[in-house]
Amino acid sequence: MKPLKRPVRRGLLVAHVAVSVSWLGLTVGLLTLGITAFATGDPATAGAATRAMKIFGDWLVIPVALLALVSGLVLALGTPWGLARHRWVWTKFWLTLITTGLSIFSLRPGIDAAAAADEAVDINLVIAPSVATATYFFITAISVLKPWGLTRRGKRLRFSASSAKSVDARSPRQTA
Repeated sequence: MKPLKRPVRRGLLVAHVAVSVSWLGLTVGLLTLGITAFATGDPATAGAATRAMKIFGDWLVIPVALLALVSGLVLALGTPWGLARHRWVWTKFWLTLITTGLSIFSLRPGIDAAAAADEAVDINLVIAPSVATATYFFITAISVLKPWGLTRRGKRLRFSASSAKSVDARSPRQTA
């Protein structure tokens, strides 16, 4: 992919961070509502909490998850970070892909089932948002800290780029 120009890259980075932080906030909200629905003894409060979760799940979970995934993928492919050059980017990509799939195929159906049921709320309505929140905090941390260094592919690309430069530097003739 062709490298992104600086204004496009910066705008996309702001959008990616905003959407990713929104995804984290959304799961914290879902966790709060899930705990409320599970822990309350009042059926009316539990019903209101699960209906609120359904609104968030129906309107926000899929678009926010997909925007975070797509904006991160475009940033990875359009910048020198690359998708498979650094372990933290590679890890972040796979975790985002997995959590997007789980949000679409597990979290939303669980919320829909809880909102449709008239019985007591299952603990899964607390566990799923808890795991999602912990995962998004971890993804945020590795985005800031950038641990673990290069992947094998990244090392190979860096070595081939540095060896090409050293050959040009040792050459007595000028290169174009």
